[in-house]
Amino acid sequence: MVRVSMENGYYIFKFDDILEAKNISINKLMRDTNTDFKVLKRIISSELVIFDIFVISRLCDYLNCTITDIIEYIPNKK
Repeated sequence: MVRVSMENGYYIFKFDDILEAKNISINKLMRDTNTDFKVLKRIISSELVIFDIFVISRLCDYLNCTITDIIEYIPNKK
């Protein structure tokens, strides 16, 4: 799990935790979902700048999870 701070809150990237829990390698996920390796590495390393809803939905379908299981946004409390 990686936490990335933003101006108004932070993102929690949990993608690597899901892969580990389901015992799925990046290479297997890449082959089974036809997703570029670089895209998967960006999600895992929290270097994702743009969310591609098609990729995220494909990963959610394959992993049987929701988007918040992969990436979660927590706003700062006011």
